[in-house]
Amino acid sequence: MNIRHIASLLRPYLLALTLLLPQFSHAADSTQQPASLYSRLGGYDAVTAVVNDLLPRLMADPQLGRFWTNRGTDGLLREKQLLVNFIVSAAGGPLLYTGRDMVVSHKGMKISESDWRIFMGHLHATLDKFKLPKREYADVIGFIDSQKPLMVE
Repeated sequence: MNIRHIASLLRPYLLALTLLLPQFSHAADSTQQPASLYSRLGGYDAVTAVVNDLLPRLMADPQLGRFWTNRGTDGLLREKQLLVNFIVSAAGGPLLYTGRDMVVSHKGMKISESDWRIFMGHLHATLDKFKLPKREYADVIGFIDSQKPLMVE
């Protein structure tokens, strides 16, 4: 069978498909899903900008800095990328998070309530810097708070 023969066999199906496409696209428009948090935040570049602002704050903090002591540059870059991927994935974006779950990742780190409060202070400062709208701000804080039981020992 050559390509012309295959094309002639498919032609009626392709014609029917092109006639139906406008109906499908109209149906999709009428049932449009609300924008994901990922989209509302501004996508990958916005998530990365937040992470790039937040991580140095955490690493420079006198109490939280201990979590990054004696870490190599490669390890820090990998951790940053995993954080970006985690946030993008959790916010409904197109990346797959392939890291360990939050319990495994934070087990043995001895993250205290005090550590969590300081972390949240830095997170609020970062979100304030980027002037997140109220809805997105609340959604981000709500999601991060939902992770607390998985991280604080």
